[in-house]
Amino acid sequence: DKLHVDPESIGEASVDFGLIVREIPVAVLRPSHPEDIAILVAFAYNKFPIPFTISARGCGHSVRGQAMARDGVVVDMTSLGNKTTVSWSQSLGHYADVGGQQLWIDVLEETLKHGVAPVSWTDYLYLTVGGTLSNAGISGGTFRYGPQISNVYEMDVITGTGHFLTCSPHENPELFHSVLGGLGQFGIITRARIALGPAPKRAKWVKMLYSDFSAFTTDQERLISRHRRDQDEVLDYVEGQLFMRRNSDSWISFFSSLDHPRLMSLVTEHELLYCIEVAKFYDECTQSAVDKDLEKILKDLSHGPEFLYQKDVGYVDFLNRVRVGEMVLREQGLWNVPHPWLNLFVPKSRIADFNTGVFKNIVLKKNMTTELVLIYPMNNDKWDDRMSAVIPDEDVFYAVGFLHSSGFEDWQEFDLQNKEVLHFCEDNGIKQYLPNYSTESDWIQHFGPKWRKFEENKAQFDPKMLLSPGQNIFNHNQGMNSKIDGV
Repeated sequence: DKLHVDPESIGEASVDFGLIVREIPVAVLRPSHPEDIAILVAFAYNKFPIPFTISARGCGHSVRGQAMARDGVVVDMTSLGNKTTVSWSQSLGHYADVGGQQLWIDVLEETLKHGVAPVSWTDYLYLTVGGTLSNAGISGGTFRYGPQISNVYEMDVITGTGHFLTCSPHENPELFHSVLGGLGQFGIITRARIALGPAPKRAKWVKMLYSDFSAFTTDQERLISRHRRDQDEVLDYVEGQLFMRRNSDSWISFFSSLDHPRLMSLVTEHELLYCIEVAKFYDECTQSAVDKDLEKILKDLSHGPEFLYQKDVGYVDFLNRVRVGEMVLREQGLWNVPHPWLNLFVPKSRIADFNTGVFKNIVLKKNMTTELVLIYPMNNDKWDDRMSAVIPDEDVFYAVGFLHSSGFEDWQEFDLQNKEVLHFCEDNGIKQYLPNYSTESDWIQHFGPKWRKFEENKAQFDPKMLLSPGQNIFNHNQGMNSKIDGV
């Protein structure tokens, strides 16, 4: 009764947030306990020379079929329910044990009852813990606290042989490091022990506008250079956005309607504007000093004082800010549409070329209506190189995200633009975050020096290659190459 083959279950598991790829599984497992998943994996592994494939699916927020399993079984992780336990130890301080199936918003709500919260976030909280830990989990706080994968103490994982293992830096460390950022290739995360810190109460939320790209990146890099966890004069969040007239719907709502005419006039004059978005959190204890601290942090920046806009919002309202936009789009029928997204990690040494080669020569010239374009820097030393995630080999690198929405008829136009951007990236040694490739040689190039280790880990933890086939890394012989229609 836990394996479902009804059309509704199959239909849900055949699509994702991207609404571009469609892969039909044979069945959907709705486990009531992690053991149900282990039994399924062990059955597939032990009973079949060439086993059926299995993919763990949280909210299906991937955009290129990564959580699908053509002719295999999709595990609906959300059926495991919610359980967050907050604890404290001498060595770790506060931590939370959470299910891989849990949404980060639920983890937040539970930990706040204890006056604590995770320190590392994604911009959108309606994602599962297992999903973000399989990639990296990044946002404007990554420069200071590292990605979510750098804030995990321990996990329970079901490997591709059906074994149920606890892993940490000290116990089964190979499995621990391979699973974090491992794109679901080595095991299914059923529990993660997450680092927590004191929960702030409110956030000073500031946006600053630039017409000069060099000034914009210089200031962003200056802001993330102060990143010690215990500093007062340090921000909690630094991101950035590309403002254009034709993506104004994605950015203008932050600003007072009185400022809209001036902003539209500015963006029309310059064509491209760059916005630094920062936040500093505070509580009752730091309330009296927060304005002074913020003023000190921002005082030497090169934006004009008339181009600084500030709000004061609740901590949860700040963290959950994307949800507000989501609800508006849902009401307008613009949420469940194709999302031909492209996310990149750009080394600091290439970011000025990227502005010219991509923002000016591709995005601006194409004149397509685009949505949000994110651009913000991170510090390499907040990442752990033993993990599977691939990042540029420079001290500072940028996350750049083209978060397009399209109609059902024109997503290919955005993909053509994405392909142009990727050609530029290939020529300049820039790699994807949330990668999507169709050939083994592309994957080998993506992982670079990490490929051999990645391959060895696959042979050890999923030797029959049955986990996460939708990533299309190891299963090229199974006819998966033509899975995107029309591309």
